[in-house]
Amino acid sequence: MIAFDLPRIREAHEPPEARGLARDAVRLMVTGTDSGSVTHHTFTDLPDLLRPGDVLVVNDSATLPAAVPLDRLAVHFSTEREDGSWLVELRRRSAGATEPYAGGEPGEWLPLPGGATLRLLGRETPRLWRAVVDRDVPSYLREYGLPIRYSYVDRDWPLSAYQTVFGVRPGSAEMPSAGRPFSHELVTALVSRGIVVAPITLHTGVASPEKDEPPYPERFAVSPQTARLVNQAEGRVIAVGTTVVRALETAALGTGEVRAAEGWTSHIVTPAGGVHAVDGLITGLHEPRSSHLMMLSAIAGEELLSRSYEAALREGYLWHEFGDLHMITSDQFRIK
Repeated sequence: MIAFDLPRIREAHEPPEARGLARDAVRLMVTGTDSGSVTHHTFTDLPDLLRPGDVLVVNDSATLPAAVPLDRLAVHFSTEREDGSWLVELRRRSAGATEPYAGGEPGEWLPLPGGATLRLLGRETPRLWRAVVDRDVPSYLREYGLPIRYSYVDRDWPLSAYQTVFGVRPGSAEMPSAGRPFSHELVTALVSRGIVVAPITLHTGVASPEKDEPPYPERFAVSPQTARLVNQAEGRVIAVGTTVVRALETAALGTGEVRAAEGWTSHIVTPAGGVHAVDGLITGLHEPRSSHLMMLSAIAGEELLSRSYEAALREGYLWHEFGDLHMITSDQFRIK
């Protein structure tokens, strides 16, 4: 896995709008897996970088205000289980942000704002608890929750800052951030060029910025319509986000054919397993040692990915959900 140091100056501390930019005016680095080229653009160049017949697959999950602050702790709601319980992360509030909290006991009750109560059932992972709340959680979060924010973001921002233009199905604990730079005007320009936009749903859980972990099971759905558009694509299939790669690769058969599917995915894309359903992806820039880098290496190869990240650091790209974007894709136009 590639290794590098990420200086704080390379972290995006606020949305691009707060930096005087439009959503779609962030930077876009493009890595061509056939030529080995690394080029630099603005995200609004995307319609000129794609070709008629290409299929962009996007995540239509919308972001929940999944953080509930308490006096000294915060509860980050991650994933609803089929039995009505939730996976949650407990974090200690510290200097305007949060940090990992190792406390908690099975059976412990935590009072929440508004008179609600959360009960810890047991640990699911070293970081995540199974818990139940005596309220309907999505309704409760709409009233008392805030978007999840980590220490590299300097202040709270409204939920609208964490939504994409594609988000119509609430369920993600954290924003499917690769879709954030798309504006309605840019989507119109893409479609007018003959580029197909197709949705999947994958509800993201909470990340671990302090200690990277493999993703745990997440709920997803690939519709028959999207499966058909992917399988019949005349051009490249480009996933908008690692969540989309995970969903499509879960739904892909051994030959690369994508079937309609829904449920829970534990699939992790690695260089050993490779990818079968996509020709590339658009994604943010990922932290050192992130498990997402394995997925990117499966598409680009480790040497080319390392060279791309060296270029991103040298050229002053910004990391994290409010930062710049990276497109990795085949240079070749292919007919299935």
